[in-house]
Amino acid sequence: MENVPLGRTGLKVSRLSMGGLFISSFASEFESARRAVETALDLGVNFVDTAPTYGNSEEVLGKVLREVRRPVMLSTKLGGRPKPFNPKDKTCLRTSFEESLRLLGRETVDILFVHEPDRPGQYDWWDDIVRVEGPVLEFLEELKAEGRIRFTGLGGTTTTILAHLCRSGKFDVVLTAFNYSLLYREAALEVFPAAREAGMGIIVGSPLQQGALARRFDREIDDPGAFWLSRMRREQFKALYAFLDETGMSIAELGIRFVLSHPDVQTVLMGARSEEEVRRNVEAAQRGPLPAEILARLDAIAALVPFRPFGEPFGIGWYLGKPGNYRGPGHAG
Repeated sequence: MENVPLGRTGLKVSRLSMGGLFISSFASEFESARRAVETALDLGVNFVDTAPTYGNSEEVLGKVLREVRRPVMLSTKLGGRPKPFNPKDKTCLRTSFEESLRLLGRETVDILFVHEPDRPGQYDWWDDIVRVEGPVLEFLEELKAEGRIRFTGLGGTTTTILAHLCRSGKFDVVLTAFNYSLLYREAALEVFPAAREAGMGIIVGSPLQQGALARRFDREIDDPGAFWLSRMRREQFKALYAFLDETGMSIAELGIRFVLSHPDVQTVLMGARSEEEVRRNVEAAQRGPLPAEILARLDAIAALVPFRPFGEPFGIGWYLGKPGNYRGPGHAG
């Protein structure tokens, strides 16, 4: 697995890394989660990301990583704990962080992300968002001074607000999710340029749109129950599937290699649930960036729906195949 510099941090991360959203389990599923993580590390993955809101992911990773002898870079996030979570209370922020360390079995983490600081209505992170000021920044600097974290990050899903936060120069890494993949290109318009100009590391999460691009949904895209799927998006999926038939590639391989083809992206988080998925994803990543002619065809398919329709759910993968579960625009699942 190739390792590359993560922005100005000095860290060298594997091109494919491990997302912790699905590394959470009930007791009966722990062995599957353990095998997935250990297989990823055995195949050269050296970076794992998690968060307090990812079920019991921190606890599961803590148990797994206690048995790992090789170096592993680790990130987690602020947000969601304790409840009610008040991001302007540094005591609350410290409680969240200390609990993460306890569950992870660590004294430090490499990167601490502010979780969705760009999502209006979730938490009021900022005293002044124009100048990007608030207690969270003071707390992050305190943790750096204490040697508890090495770098700070932004983990978000919007584009213009996240790009504005990147331009502040107050963070080291950005993790952008749900907005750069085969069919969704918003991050390339604002977030990537802003982060690159600030010298930040760039991590892409949800390269397969949490399942929407992990397998084909030929039948589901014509399901009348998926009324939230616009006509243009349906035609776009059909065009993508026709192109897959031409290439002979799986949609997951095409999706991972597409994201890794962007010159600004240093690592991609895979949300693999099993050892088998990890192996397939690593094999895809090792085949390298896509040829220019394939990227050009994918650009033309993406241009069929240049911006996300308002009524489309954010985590489209949660709803394809389960159209009756639609909960309205902006929901991830």
